[in-house]
Amino acid sequence: MKSYRSIRAALFSLTLVLLAVAPFSLLAQDSPVEVKFYYPTAVGGPLTQIFDSYVEKFNKANPDVKVVATYAGGYDDISAAVQTEIQGKGEGPDVAVMLAADLPTFIDNGYIVPLQDFIDKMDDGKAYSDDFFPAFMGNSIDADGKIWAIPFQRSTPILYYNKDQFKEVGLDPNTPPKTTQELVDDAKKLTKADGSRWGIEIPSDGFPYWLFQGFAIGNGQNVIGNNFDEVFFNKPEVVKGLQFFSDLSQTDKVMPSGVIIWGDTPKDFTSGKAAMIYHTTGSLTNILKNATFDVGVGFLPAGDKGYGAPTGGGNLYMFSTDTAKQAAAWRWIQFLSSPEIQSDWGAATGYIAARKSAWDLDPLKKLTTDKPQYGIARDQLEFADRELSTHQALDVRQILGKAIVRVISGEQGAQDSLDQAQKEADAILSQYK
Repeated sequence: MKSYRSIRAALFSLTLVLLAVAPFSLLAQDSPVEVKFYYPTAVGGPLTQIFDSYVEKFNKANPDVKVVATYAGGYDDISAAVQTEIQGKGEGPDVAVMLAADLPTFIDNGYIVPLQDFIDKMDDGKAYSDDFFPAFMGNSIDADGKIWAIPFQRSTPILYYNKDQFKEVGLDPNTPPKTTQELVDDAKKLTKADGSRWGIEIPSDGFPYWLFQGFAIGNGQNVIGNNFDEVFFNKPEVVKGLQFFSDLSQTDKVMPSGVIIWGDTPKDFTSGKAAMIYHTTGSLTNILKNATFDVGVGFLPAGDKGYGAPTGGGNLYMFSTDTAKQAAAWRWIQFLSSPEIQSDWGAATGYIAARKSAWDLDPLKKLTTDKPQYGIARDQLEFADRELSTHQALDVRQILGKAIVRVISGEQGAQDSLDQAQKEADAILSQYK
């Protein structure tokens, strides 16, 4: 542990020295330029303490800038707070970590500043943007390829499984299910008839569309197209994916019926109540900390067309401010997105370091060697596609989410529910075509 802390300290020192000589000088200011920074936490763990340490070190090395951090709740909470502030006071945060999927809504409302302009002024701007994983950049650009946001708190869902329970029922603890059929077969062996243990749990509250997207992408059809004004909710591959999701509880009896709570799922896993779960890679550190058994991690099982997973999590957004604040805000964004901080962030949280070069640096490099579970989500990016992101993003996501819940709750069939969702989404998106 001592060596890990010394490595972190050395990396921080290097990063801060580099950023301290950033091209945007604000030293002419009489007082530090204040940068209001809002961030969410959607998983367990001491994320606030980690952010606070970043703020403290950045401010110490950059006396002409003062970052003031505010924890603003979950993703929906922070989105509501920011939009309320902007609409009410005409101003909000200068930088915020908010859902990557909300990009088109922020563009439509004129809330954010395109970051392409700042990148173009960098000496190594192309190298900087090319260092981010392409799967993450999909939710950072518009239809013309202009970069509006920087990937930061990014993730994909992954499969967690209890290796001890796999051994108990005669399954190979080093081989997670590779296909959805294998998922069902393994889950049947792991499920106990008295309800004390379920073979699989997949959350379906809050943002059920996200985990569901993995089934659709694996079947060869994402629910979102290349533009912000089209969705494919009722394509046959998507309907088949939702039917499979529903059958896990209603037909195969390997998953609890009804809505499964997002926040309860990791607890069910670490307590032994669920042998396998789908959850964000951002939960990895917390799960490893709380589990008393050997935790296995794998790709989401493949569908008809192969592996597939949605990207998720948050981007760094800059909101409209004056020139001095923009310069200070960009320095803060550069700091958080630097390879050194991304390496530290990924190792400390389990979120996927968004820059490729971060994986070649300690502590993340050492961590993935010692605990290979941390590299699974990164490797799955080869098969990942972008998260559902449209105009009026929240409304459209809720339409699909409600359709999914209707089906897994047994209220409506998959085809009828998704036909209804497609019609409702088209009614909203048609005005943007």
